[in-house]
Amino acid sequence: MTALAPDPSTAGPGAIPAPPDPSAPSARQRGKRIFRLVLPALVVYAVTTVLHLVVLAAMSDADGPGLRERLLAWDGNLYVSIAEHGYPHGYSHAADGSLAGNNLAFFPLFPMLIRAVHALTGLAWGTSGIVAAHLALIAALIAVHRLLAALHGTRTAFIAIVLIAGAQPMSLSFLMSYSESLFLALAAGTLLAAHRKAWLTAGALALLTGLTRPAAAAVVAALAVAAGLHLLRERRLSPRPLAAVALGCLGTPLYLWWVGQRVGDLGAWFRIQEAGWGTHWDNGAAFLDFLGETLRRGDGWVSVSTAVLLLALLCATVLTWQRGTWPPLLVYGTGIVVLTLAQSNYSHSKLRLLIPAVLFLVPAARALAAARTRTAVTVLCAATLFGCWYGAFMLTVWKYAI
Repeated sequence: MTALAPDPSTAGPGAIPAPPDPSAPSARQRGKRIFRLVLPALVVYAVTTVLHLVVLAAMSDADGPGLRERLLAWDGNLYVSIAEHGYPHGYSHAADGSLAGNNLAFFPLFPMLIRAVHALTGLAWGTSGIVAAHLALIAALIAVHRLLAALHGTRTAFIAIVLIAGAQPMSLSFLMSYSESLFLALAAGTLLAAHRKAWLTAGALALLTGLTRPAAAAVVAALAVAAGLHLLRERRLSPRPLAAVALGCLGTPLYLWWVGQRVGDLGAWFRIQEAGWGTHWDNGAAFLDFLGETLRRGDGWVSVSTAVLLLALLCATVLTWQRGTWPPLLVYGTGIVVLTLAQSNYSHSKLRLLIPAVLFLVPAARALAAARTRTAVTVLCAATLFGCWYGAFMLTVWKYAI
């Protein structure tokens, strides 16, 4: 009778360990695979960042603010201030006693990332804010590339991240000490995790997105659609997708509740937003007024170009709904567009607020992916140069906040 070989899992301490599985990838092979997956995003980040900074430097006056100061302008300094000094303890008031805006209007996750970078590197607070934005942008480009590669192929995905990082009119904001890059990283990560059915990861990322910007409502809606579609396909009630949606719903309400407790008024965040930035839900009335007034008698390049570009983004969004796009991505991108245009916030900031939407870039990316390589390269180079110039113009010539 032939003796059976001992089971390695039950063998005693003196047993010879089972030989390694030759088909299993080694650590070096896994490292190479990961590097190949992230390389497109790293290349796009490096090239577009250099172009943005070169154009910004060329358009800056020699006796004016330097690159660092430009990248910390406007809200960038406010985020750094929160990271360094924390939040105020209550309402702020103007000299005449009227309610004024303060830093409680800004959500906490990006300042927390700045604080982490400062603690780990010892860099100055302002520099930590810029580094935090750049790290988040790299993560965002990786997540968007992997998501769109799974949905539309690697060629479309690569073109899309070039459009995101270089060609969008306000893509320079991704390099500033603003929360846009972190928001996009977390939103794209949520969608990627949902597409891979990693539900609890998706829920946790959606929660963090809700601590970054209130527009995370679009991310939660997209996650709910992904979970609903999964449950319909499975035809059974699975707890993980439901838990993911519930988890994702917590982020923004938690911060709004915390602000209410800190100030002693549950509606404090909304009052601060209205007092400082005139932001409230108006069903798009302010946007339509801006659009009508600008197209009738627009005065200046910035107003006219903003109106035209916003109309182009709306048309691209509608076009995306007519093509075969993954429903959660449709809901996310459309949600960002609706939340941005249906509020009364500063019209010239809307292009910046829309840059994490991704959706309206998909038709252009798919069209360029189907075009000849020479045509695609020419269009991408021209669009990227325009995007770099437009952002630099808004930061150096336009005198109002972006």
